[in-house]
Amino acid sequence: MVDITHKIITLRTATAQAIVKVGSPDTMKAILDKTVPKGDVLEVARTAGLFAVKNTSNSIPDCHPMPIEYTGIDYEFLEDSVLIKVTVKAIYRTGVEVEAMHGASIVALTMYDMLKPIDKQVEISTIKLLHKKGGKSDYGNKEVQDLSVAVMVCSDSVSSGKKEDRAGKVISDKIKNLGLSVSNYVVIPDEVLDIQDTINKLCAKNVDLVILTGGTGLSDRDVTPEAVIPLLDRRIPGIEEAIRAYGQDRTPYAMLSRSVVGFKGDTLIMALPGSTAGAGESMDAVFPSVLHLFKILKGFNHGK
Repeated sequence: MVDITHKIITLRTATAQAIVKVGSPDTMKAILDKTVPKGDVLEVARTAGLFAVKNTSNSIPDCHPMPIEYTGIDYEFLEDSVLIKVTVKAIYRTGVEVEAMHGASIVALTMYDMLKPIDKQVEISTIKLLHKKGGKSDYGNKEVQDLSVAVMVCSDSVSSGKKEDRAGKVISDKIKNLGLSVSNYVVIPDEVLDIQDTINKLCAKNVDLVILTGGTGLSDRDVTPEAVIPLLDRRIPGIEEAIRAYGQDRTPYAMLSRSVVGFKGDTLIMALPGSTAGAGESMDAVFPSVLHLFKILKGFNHGK
């Protein structure tokens, strides 16, 4: 199966449809009057659909087992057909569109099986996804493509040339994957004054987003939070909590990190861990949804 461990957990919804067309008005009447010999077609098919949604991963090889939170099955009766709509909801890392389509398919097949003894012209058609919602595609950066981004690597060993920077490159790659570009990339020692001076210069250039990596741990040389916090006008605890919560699901050491996020003027500053995994996971935890801040900020400034 595809690796989805890097994805964020969000509410996922999907609605799919299927159409069962009957061969005569008598068949439709038998469905509505519940006189089909095999039983109540609509209720039996509904039950089959519920089981199908919950067991999709047992039938479709690449589907993940899902904690389904809701399944709704509705019927619309047309002149010669029944329109089936299946809505599925789950709070999980991947979407539920296949589950909804699988449910709609099995509802239709169950109806076919129950109706075939009395109608040889029953047809199934138009199994398709109607709409879906949830995941990063709904919390993207469609309106903030013009942001200027700076990446700061705060590391004594990298700045002295003893170690190659990997965390900063991971952050830069993820920024580029969002359709943005890194306008400034700097490597400095983990010194309070160096960090503060670099941030102040970037803010003076009106850089929109400054991402620091390194120095957020608890050793004597980890001073990035001490450098960043005094510069912030507004901290954003929710983003800090989201980063640590995401990391804690992957390693118990995430709680030891002191990531800091906030605004200095109109510049968003994010101090992330210095490890390659920690930096990458922190980016996965909050991007692209964190970019919604700039939509709010630009809208507010435009209103002013």
